[in-house]
Amino acid sequence: MSGLSIDRISMRFDLPNGSSVQALKDVSLDLAAGELLSVLGPSGCGKTTLLNIVAGFLAPTSGKIQMNGHAVTGPGAERGMVFQQGALFEWMDVRDNVSFGPRMAGKRERHWAEHVDHLLDVVGLRDFKAKAVYELSGGMQQRVALARCLANDPDVILMDEPLGALDALTREKMQSLVLKLWKETGKTVILITHSVEEALLLGERLLVMAPRPGRIHREYRLPFADLGVAEDLRAVKKHPDFARTREEILGMIWDMEEEIMGRTETTQ
Repeated sequence: MSGLSIDRISMRFDLPNGSSVQALKDVSLDLAAGELLSVLGPSGCGKTTLLNIVAGFLAPTSGKIQMNGHAVTGPGAERGMVFQQGALFEWMDVRDNVSFGPRMAGKRERHWAEHVDHLLDVVGLRDFKAKAVYELSGGMQQRVALARCLANDPDVILMDEPLGALDALTREKMQSLVLKLWKETGKTVILITHSVEEALLLGERLLVMAPRPGRIHREYRLPFADLGVAEDLRAVKKHPDFARTREEILGMIWDMEEEIMGRTETTQ
């Protein structure tokens, strides 16, 4: 089977005082190769926990994940991660950061040089390839992180709030770049975000997670990611269905946050 299968994943964290926190409960999802999924929900609903389980950084308490028909038991080259902060190597220049994966895999430069230079072109950093990471803006660093992930040629790109720390204009440009890379590479992408607008723009499928224990509350299938490949994102946001869906999801998450606050006040 080609793609990603998440089958009844649950995650419980046991605490030193003997209590426990149920972060996820019975989450199931099938994601076909090349799909673009955004995941949204109130704080503490287990979005990042789910992403870390898919990445292989955490082992679930129960359930299983399969990638292309094989069980996921830890990190693997077929899954690449882009973090909120670039997690780049400060002592390396841009090109060395992007080529790090192929070099660590023992590939000779002639096998990766052309691909790495192409990626630097795609993300608009060819003229900055000899620059140190600390010389770059936050948006440029995230472009390096995207290129570094793609240089490893993963089947799935996992993105944990990768644009959250950027200013509004840079964030919009990066959203356009994510859509361009998704369409050009055909990669499967899972994006975690706190922004409803971003989830709508960058998800042909969108999951709204329920409060802890995290589970899928509602799924949407949306046209806006495909529209955003060809159109300006500001034009996409003017689509009447965009505004309607945004308000619907905002109301849904607002109600969840109110429920969480009510629980907190009750237990105090």
